[in-house]
Amino acid sequence: MEPPAAACGLLSVAGTEVRAGRREPCVLSLGRRSGRYGIVIRSQEKENSDPDYIPINSRFKCIQEAEETLLIDIATNTGCKVRIQGDETAERLFEIPDEERCLGFLSEVQSIQEAHLKASLPEPKDSASWHQVEKSLPGLSQASSSGALEFEDDFNTLSLEENRNMQNHQTGSRREPPPPPVPQNRQFHREREGTSREQPKVTNTMRKMFLPSTQSGQREGLIKHVLAKKEKAYVNLHNFRFFVGTWNVNGQSPDSSLEPWLVCDTEPPDFYCIGFQELDLSTEAFFYFDSVKEQEWMAAVEKSLHPQAKYKKVQVVRLVGMMLLIFAKKDQLSNIREIMTESVGTGIMGKMGNKGGVAVRFVFHNTTFCIVNSHLAAHVEDFERRNQDYKDICARMSFITPDDTLPQLNIMKHDVVIWLGDLNYRLCLPDASEVKSLISKNELQKLLMYDQLNIQRTHKKAFADFTEGEIKFIPTYKYDSKTDRWDSSGKCRVPAWCDRILWRGSNINQLRYGSHMDLKTSDHKPVSALFRIGVKVVDEQKYRKLFEDIVRLMDRMENDFLPSLELSRREFEFENVKFRQLQKQKFQITNNGQVTCHFSFIPKLNDTHYCKPWLRAEPCEGYLEPDESTDISLDVYVSKDSVTLLNSGEDKIEDILVLHLHRGKDYFLTISGTYLPSCFGTSLEALCRMRRPIREVPVTKLIDLGEDSFLEKEKSVLQMGPPDSEEPSGMSLAVPKEIWLLVDHLFKHACHQEDLFQTPGMQEELEQIIDCLDTSIPEKIPGSNHSVAEALLIFLEALPEPVICYELYQRCLDWSHNSRLCRQVIFQLPRCHRSVFRYLMSFLRELLKYSEDNNVSVAMIAALFSSLLLRPPPNLMAKQTQQDRQRATNFLYSFLLAGDEE
Repeated sequence: MEPPAAACGLLSVAGTEVRAGRREPCVLSLGRRSGRYGIVIRSQEKENSDPDYIPINSRFKCIQEAEETLLIDIATNTGCKVRIQGDETAERLFEIPDEERCLGFLSEVQSIQEAHLKASLPEPKDSASWHQVEKSLPGLSQASSSGALEFEDDFNTLSLEENRNMQNHQTGSRREPPPPPVPQNRQFHREREGTSREQPKVTNTMRKMFLPSTQSGQREGLIKHVLAKKEKAYVNLHNFRFFVGTWNVNGQSPDSSLEPWLVCDTEPPDFYCIGFQELDLSTEAFFYFDSVKEQEWMAAVEKSLHPQAKYKKVQVVRLVGMMLLIFAKKDQLSNIREIMTESVGTGIMGKMGNKGGVAVRFVFHNTTFCIVNSHLAAHVEDFERRNQDYKDICARMSFITPDDTLPQLNIMKHDVVIWLGDLNYRLCLPDASEVKSLISKNELQKLLMYDQLNIQRTHKKAFADFTEGEIKFIPTYKYDSKTDRWDSSGKCRVPAWCDRILWRGSNINQLRYGSHMDLKTSDHKPVSALFRIGVKVVDEQKYRKLFEDIVRLMDRMENDFLPSLELSRREFEFENVKFRQLQKQKFQITNNGQVTCHFSFIPKLNDTHYCKPWLRAEPCEGYLEPDESTDISLDVYVSKDSVTLLNSGEDKIEDILVLHLHRGKDYFLTISGTYLPSCFGTSLEALCRMRRPIREVPVTKLIDLGEDSFLEKEKSVLQMGPPDSEEPSGMSLAVPKEIWLLVDHLFKHACHQEDLFQTPGMQEELEQIIDCLDTSIPEKIPGSNHSVAEALLIFLEALPEPVICYELYQRCLDWSHNSRLCRQVIFQLPRCHRSVFRYLMSFLRELLKYSEDNNVSVAMIAALFSSLLLRPPPNLMAKQTQQDRQRATNFLYSFLLAGDEE
């Protein structure tokens, strides 16, 4: 059968291939060789070289990574990332900036493969032992026994009878068992950004298979699910020793051997899990640049590992000053798989990485591990902010599984979780001399009654499900550097157990927990714990027998029964949805059939995602045993990425979800609701024409203002001129009242605020501030100075068109070296954009006059505000380089360092 006519157009897309951190420009196109279609890859750097060719056949795979965000407001890339895997070709990653053209290209690829599969007989799968399957590329082990990928319509165009016949045909032949499955709990399906060292890794990516799962792949998933349920029948517990250490090094370089910390037991551990905080305190590190301190401390660790064993680095992950190193004995490396890293910044706007967490997860034999290193908010009184940091890390940190049929993993969905770091919880005792007196009398248990972490755990506000060993060592903070002397500075900090190690899971025994006073590099002392952990090791003979039993049982059951679900409700109404305020509704599904069933939410026809960006279902897929029930939560959350369309009326709180039952029917859920417009996510032009709060403006008027704002902007650009010659319009405000209210509050109350624009606000206060600006013109903004500062940043980030318009972005970068040219660019802005920019620059220059009090520096302000005021256009976001970010920062420098005249 010939492919669709559109495919014969040989559509091509330009992009870059990512190889070992390098980006090589290339062009992907559809070509034909010997009557067979394939992907042709032409390098634009090597014009004379032959192009690569990947045939589109039954073993061809194409994976699209879609960049979306939900719940957390973070910068997102709008281009496409595509992974291509050929019959004999390793997986290759491509970035395509033109999303629309990329999706069209992928559609043609899918059409060609559909045609190929319909026209060809199933290809034989290479025989391989079940031991070798584990080493295959992710996703390939899920191919059917015939090796073919079948395409189905989103609404399951194959009849149930055809499905059943196909399954029976495929499972008739004898198959080797897959690798033992690691038990999977129902996960929280989160989106996240693509990650790199250059960009904050706070984000959360939804990877989806561009090609639908095969019938055989669905069956493999069911078999894995049943095997995981019966895991106890084929695993034995073997004990291994884990050394866990944490140290806040206060930006210092190593000045002595780390052996007193890392080699304090005669028997060498099987694993080292070592976390650092405040590795680098420089401004460059604060904004995600490379740090020489990383190599210094890594080398110091490698030199100081236990001399009686040979170790190999398993993984390292760093976010600004937080670094986590995992080492394992060389003879254990073959038993470690599925290694993944993730990081979450909990600094202001969830983007700054001065506070947050980094994590490494892996599977060792058949036990899943997640090691988290975190640095939580500082200051004695800010224990609630520390609780919030902990919850943010738990909610936002997720790992993409190598098996694309499984949801992403969050921290708590692991057998063993070890959480270490400078958690920064202090003592609820203000008198440092009293605390020091109790320490000198060794009355540690009395002091621990005032420990904030113990109190918060007791009240289940943070770390409620974690265990901590008995503390028998004196507080590890704060000392004068290079000494054992308590803090003698003017602040005279109260000693506290800031540095902690906690765990959750079963078969874990802590053998030792202590501090290491010999190391005096920092104002903190290092802490370590030694664990004996029972790890599940597979008995291969028992596993193989159980696998064969399950396959035989499943064959019999599938011939006799079809799956079925019962839903507790199918209609959901969300009232008064607001920007950045989460609403949840739950319903229950029950397997009322006779067989294990697999359910999942699937996209509607012509859609790429199962729901609109302001909605998600948790879990979005899973398995149910007969008579088993589970709750599904429908979450509505309007982020900066969806607020503009809702404000303008182009989108509504309306959607239909399709809950698909494999080998069964589809269930339809209706979502409806009302949305309350917000000034956040509304254009500057529209806001300048609103003298009343946005909630008092009729919806029809909002739509008119949205349509008029574009014309207003164009008109303002055409009427460019020196700012002094402009006459303000009688109908428009010079700057939006919302910006004036926020900036005026900060100018009057926050110029001397310590760590302004570096400490995040409280979520409850941010909600109050947003509500206040949407419904009134207040005399005073509610909340702390930090919350008001973050509200201003959120406002600027949510603007549909940034203060410096997209069309001037490249010009700003090109002219960033010349302050005179920089000012010329500002004259070219539309009137209200120009007024807002000048107003913000005046405020920031005033703020910098008090840098000794507020710890605000020109470098920090320039880097932070350039990411908000001078954002790249959506089609260039994926192409933004470190050099581009530096040039954007330089552009703002000239305005921050200038005098009042412009």
